[in-house]
Amino acid sequence: MKLTRLLMRTAFALARSSSVATQVEVREPTKRESMRILNGILTLITVGLLIAPIVSPKAAGAAKPAPGPTAESVMAAEEELTRALRDNDADGVARCLSDDWAVISARGGVGEGKSIFPEGIKSGFLKHTAYEVSEPRVRLYGNFSLVTTKLHNAGTFGGKPYDVLERQTDVWLWKDGSWKCVLTHEAWEGAEKDQKELSR
Repeated sequence: MKLTRLLMRTAFALARSSSVATQVEVREPTKRESMRILNGILTLITVGLLIAPIVSPKAAGAAKPAPGPTAESVMAAEEELTRALRDNDADGVARCLSDDWAVISARGGVGEGKSIFPEGIKSGFLKHTAYEVSEPRVRLYGNFSLVTTKLHNAGTFGGKPYDVLERQTDVWLWKDGSWKCVLTHEAWEGAEKDQKELSR
C-alpha cells in the first residue's frame, strides 16, 4: 500500500516538473469500427426494449388496463355512465346502455329501452343538477358485474324539482369487448317521506 502511494506521488511529481510536452495522437475511427460501435448500441437498445416488460411488469401494464371483464374495466364503464348522466350527455348515456336496458325505480316502476334517459335529457324532461356517486361496491361474476353505489341525485323531472339519496345497482354485461349496462335498480336511502318529491 505504501509502495503504491509512493509510486503515485513520484509519477505525479515527475508529470508536474516535466517540461517536455506530451503529444497524444487522436485518430478518426475506421468505417468498420464505426459500424461495430453502432451495431453494439442498437443491440443494447433492442435488448433493453425486450426485457423492460419482464423486469417491470407493473410499468408495462400501467399505461393500458388489462383487456377483458375485470373489476377495473367495469368501474371505468360505471364512471363513464356517471359522467354522462351528470353532464346531461344523452349520447354518452346511450353508448353505455344495452339495447334492452331497463330501470327499476325506487317506487317499483319499470322503464324499458335504452332511449328512456337519453330522450328525456334531449327533450328537457329530465335534467340533472347533481349526480354524485360514492361508496362503490363491485362484484364480478364472469361476464356479469354488479356495481352498487351511494347516489345523490338532484334535478328536474317533468318540470318538478327533486333531490334524493339512493343506493343504486347497475348490472353490467361484458359482450363484444366492452361493458354495457343491462339493468339499473334504484332504492331510496331512507324513507320515501324524507326524499324531496320525485315524479317517477
